[in-house]
Amino acid sequence: MTPDQQGSAPTLEQVAKVAGVSRSTVSRVINDSPKVTPEALAAVRKAIDELGYVPNRAARILASRRTQSIALVIPENTARFFADPYFATVVQGIAMYLSDTDYTLSLVIAAERDGEKTRRYLQAGNVDGALILSHHSDDRSYTQLARSIPVVFGGRPMSHEGSEAYYIDVDNVEAARNVTRRLIDKGRRRIATIAGPSDMSAGLDRLEGWTQALDAVGMPTDLVEHGDFSPAGGEAAMRRLLERGAPIDGVFAANSLMAQGALNVLRSHGKAVPQDLGLVTFDNDYAAQSSNPRSRLSNSRRSNRGAGWSTCCCISSTAARCRRSP
Repeated sequence: MTPDQQGSAPTLEQVAKVAGVSRSTVSRVINDSPKVTPEALAAVRKAIDELGYVPNRAARILASRRTQSIALVIPENTARFFADPYFATVVQGIAMYLSDTDYTLSLVIAAERDGEKTRRYLQAGNVDGALILSHHSDDRSYTQLARSIPVVFGGRPMSHEGSEAYYIDVDNVEAARNVTRRLIDKGRRRIATIAGPSDMSAGLDRLEGWTQALDAVGMPTDLVEHGDFSPAGGEAAMRRLLERGAPIDGVFAANSLMAQGALNVLRSHGKAVPQDLGLVTFDNDYAAQSSNPRSRLSNSRRSNRGAGWSTCCCISSTAARCRRSP
């Protein structure tokens, strides 16, 4: 009769007895130790299958000092996380990478009021490392986490502290400069921008790229309004630009969601894109692809799924080389 039939969970000792090996050998197999003969490994695995043994997770963590869990930390509110397709594509990339590993993903949506709670959780031995995505200028506390656990940022950190942290990013300056040149090459001469938040590196870098493109050809750089990377933010910024009364024949929106919002406002004002005004943006996500019609919205391509894959590859490799102190 198996332990399950007797109403109790199988133990490490029972696995050892069925496999004909010592308790320590079973422990080494469970913890993936290389110091096990192929014969013993096969016998232990067979016994585990027969008995339906499930290793004690807490004991494994104590023995290996690993949780096999990686946290994805999003310092945004829940509504923003579920509304922005950027997060979905990055999470997909992370999940695709982790599917071939023993790691699991823990999602932590960390509103700023819960920031300290989040940091305590990450430092308490619950995860082997953390991916920080969509961080703002107050990310100093997250960069300092790198002193205790492996941390990788999806995007350049704003804080100059915590040099131990790694980050994965695209060249936002160059990409913004190149997509703005599309408008210049089409003959646009009064080009505005709906820039991202000034407390995020992507917002600042894309604004810098737009500025450089216009400076290079002697065009004015006064038509700037900021949004929050949301459709509503894009709508509000586009309205402010139109309310200035200055001539505008081109707009660079710092992400596709703000471009989508800008399109809505332009249509409501009877302006046709691209006939009356050229509109370019960043990303090639669902928002950009579903613009109506799609051909009206020119975009700078980048792979958010690939960014998620690369970021996760970096953090899992780093975590594999690290152990928490006993």
